[in-house]
Amino acid sequence: MADQPAVATGTPAHDLQLSRQKAAGRARWGRVAVYGVLILLVIIYLTPVYLTVVTSLKDPAHIRLPTAWEPPRPISWEGYATAWRDFAPKLRNSFILAVTATALSAIMGSMNGYVLAKWRLPGERYIFPLIVFGMFIPYQSILIPLFQFLRSVNLYGGLPGLILVHVVYGLPITTLLFRNFYAELPDEMVQAASIDGAGFFGIYRWVILPLSAPAFTVVIIWQFTQIWNEFLFAVTLTQPAAQPITVALANLAGGEAVRWNMPMAGSVLAALPTVLVYILLGRYFIRGMLAGSLKG
Repeated sequence: MADQPAVATGTPAHDLQLSRQKAAGRARWGRVAVYGVLILLVIIYLTPVYLTVVTSLKDPAHIRLPTAWEPPRPISWEGYATAWRDFAPKLRNSFILAVTATALSAIMGSMNGYVLAKWRLPGERYIFPLIVFGMFIPYQSILIPLFQFLRSVNLYGGLPGLILVHVVYGLPITTLLFRNFYAELPDEMVQAASIDGAGFFGIYRWVILPLSAPAFTVVIIWQFTQIWNEFLFAVTLTQPAAQPITVALANLAGGEAVRWNMPMAGSVLAALPTVLVYILLGRYFIRGMLAGSLKG
């Protein structure tokens, strides 16, 4: 790089150069401070994760509070083997529950959003707020009538009843997300498809659905995470054979003589699906959220 020409001191050009250098220095130190704070927050956030992982890899005889921070020597996979053997049915229940409820709530929410965004309905100004109001109903307030309803329709105790509950409780947020996303799509596209002879489902199938990937990504990440981690409905509305992994982990942690490598290994296994979802689809999450943020 060629040397910059010298600037005479005391001139306006020299003062401007000094001010630019000072501004660059302040900006550089500002970035250093920001990254330092971010690194500190990452360390604080990952500390429980570190303790969980190292404890899951230790032999039960070596798990003591004074040595909790030390890495495992040697590494023991006994906790993971035991957790996989004991929790495999619960993990299967969680997968069936989360995948089925997420798919149904996403498809139904997409249809609701399509209707509310692109079709004129009598009383639509009241229908949409009433649907969204369901997001603010606490689980605890409807637990007893929900329990009685599931028993009356013979769905209490199994996965079908729990799937139904999560689909119904997920419809308000999925409808809101899809409706805001579809509101940004030009109405002329729907009108042109209608002129070409497409009906209600034809417009949805050939025009709306192919453009819905960002919204589906957001809904799938949100719903899968919420359903996978949910505990209250799982523990109150299912029998032991149909309970998901969250209930199994809570029951295991209640004993007096806990082999701590096993619940820690179970926690890692239970967290992996949601972590993988965010790793694979996380970069589309914010993009999809912003795609429906300009209208609505």
